[in-house]
Amino acid sequence: MTLLLLGIVVFIGTHSVAILPTVHGRAVSALGAPIYKGVYSLLSVAGLVLIIEGFGVYRSEGLIEVWSPPTALKHLNSLFMLISFVSLASAYTPFGYIKRRLKHPMLVGVKAWAFGHFLANGDLGGMILFGSLLAWAVIDRISFKWRPMAFVDVPEPRIAGDMMAVAIGLIAFFVMIQLHPIIIGVPVMG
Repeated sequence: MTLLLLGIVVFIGTHSVAILPTVHGRAVSALGAPIYKGVYSLLSVAGLVLIIEGFGVYRSEGLIEVWSPPTALKHLNSLFMLISFVSLASAYTPFGYIKRRLKHPMLVGVKAWAFGHFLANGDLGGMILFGSLLAWAVIDRISFKWRPMAFVDVPEPRIAGDMMAVAIGLIAFFVMIQLHPIIIGVPVMG
């Protein structure tokens, strides 16, 4: 589980720099924006790789069961995943009503994914992974209230952006149902 924990620390630590405006500003000033973005990207990918590899090693060594979630929570996780995929898609599609309502659709998607998986997995490694990413996403979202932000002119929402987000989210959701056993090694309802 050491590799998993290291990955979580690297990934969340890298993504938490923005929560601390002074640290973020100093890092960008010291390195320059392009180098900072490169280092940020490399550390993010490294953290993600460590998480994936660490979780795989943890699973292969045997799960540490804390509790046995009822099947209903696995079904509820599917609903959270649908919300997650549509939210994530809306972060990258043209500005629509979903994006306007969610304000930070990427974080909503991460929170929905992490919360659903936290409920559906009763093992210690899963609870640590999904619980820590959920906590980070909640803290990051709250931090937007006191972080200095540049004024951005918000365009008028268009239903086309929402239609694209829903279509892409639905496709990604159904593709993940098929790929989850291959990529993760566990069927969606397994």
